[in-house]
Amino acid sequence: MKLLARLKPAATEIVESLDALGDLRATPSGLLRLSVPRMAIPLVIEPLLPEFHRAYPDVEVEIDVDDAAIDLTAKRFDAGIRVGEFVDQDMVAVKITPDIHWSVVGSPAYFAVHGRPKRPEDLINHVCVRFRFPTSRQIYRWEFERDSREFSIEPRGPFIVNDSALQSYLALSGVALAYTSDLAVASDLAYGRLERVLERFLPRTPGLFLYFPTRSQMQPKLRAFIDAARALMKRSRAKG
Repeated sequence: MKLLARLKPAATEIVESLDALGDLRATPSGLLRLSVPRMAIPLVIEPLLPEFHRAYPDVEVEIDVDDAAIDLTAKRFDAGIRVGEFVDQDMVAVKITPDIHWSVVGSPAYFAVHGRPKRPEDLINHVCVRFRFPTSRQIYRWEFERDSREFSIEPRGPFIVNDSALQSYLALSGVALAYTSDLAVASDLAYGRLERVLERFLPRTPGLFLYFPTRSQMQPKLRAFIDAARALMKRSRAKG
């Protein structure tokens, strides 16, 4: 047992050295582990993964969907995707979506029954879906702007969720209003399944970023994914 204990650090160094050699290969390969929030699935992951696989078939991609804050190093992820304001400052961050315009949305059926709020303060008379942060366990206060002043309101409602997809579903079902990003519900807005209210009071923030420790950026598999994500954003901007 003592011999094994003495050999373990050396064995670890050998494995890490072999991994480093693998990272220097010209052709990207190996396992790329990514932590992503649910909202990134339709925006980035679904359109990107098929073409990424066709271009780099030797790279395995593991996607872990989690809206909670993640320690990439402790969890052994190569990179993560998060809204820009939630990315740690010591990380390298690459923007991969346009800015986010936050929205209060509801279905036509909801507005037919409850009417439309004219001011953020009117939300006290509306049914809202509340979002609980998975890590801090705090309920998100809806953020607004008026006359260049920022303020927030804690909504009321019978639903508390920690899943953005469920939040959108409840809004689509006509039972409540939801506070979400325009990117997350772009299709529902385009087809009239959801409608915005309080637009002039809602802020715009940086979009989604691919982020990773400085030491990871030279990995060919990660560099390939960064390039593919940037190309996707460029095409999205051209369409827009």
